[in-house]
Amino acid sequence: MPKSRIGVVLVNTGEGKGKTSASLGLMLRAWGHGLKICVIQFIKHEKGKWGESKAAAKLGIDWLQTGDGFLFDSKDLEKSRALAKIAWETAQERISSGDYDLVILDEFTYLLHYHWLETADVIQWFKDNKPPDMHLVITGRFAPEDLIAYADTVTEMKKIKHNFDQGNRGQKGIEF
Repeated sequence: MPKSRIGVVLVNTGEGKGKTSASLGLMLRAWGHGLKICVIQFIKHEKGKWGESKAAAKLGIDWLQTGDGFLFDSKDLEKSRALAKIAWETAQERISSGDYDLVILDEFTYLLHYHWLETADVIQWFKDNKPPDMHLVITGRFAPEDLIAYADTVTEMKKIKHNFDQGNRGQKGIEF
């Protein structure tokens, strides 16, 4: 008798590059196995044309960019916060629908770090509403300790050095 799938919660956090990239590797792996996938990017601008969003469209992956840009450059943090809360409502709908095998919440930890959402409430919502066979990936810096404790797998990306340290700009196909 085949084992049923047990959904795992994965967190990619830390100061180093590669949190989103690692989650997209899982996305591609899941897609290759025919899993139904949803990716919600909480910070990247909703109109951005990133390489990963272009690829997802070609692959038929449900992809949403819900932010107004990088928080570090935000001219209106209240607008950023409001957009993030709307995105969380969308994420709740997608997760609880049961329509997906894998959901990626990219840059979601910022909502917890800045207390736009309460970590305990989010974790309880996951416990009550995430289908038991659905995989959930959460990315972003500053993952709260409670989220780390809740997750099944946690990876911390540590920066050793970065191309930006040399004053170089982001490169198409590498950073976006």
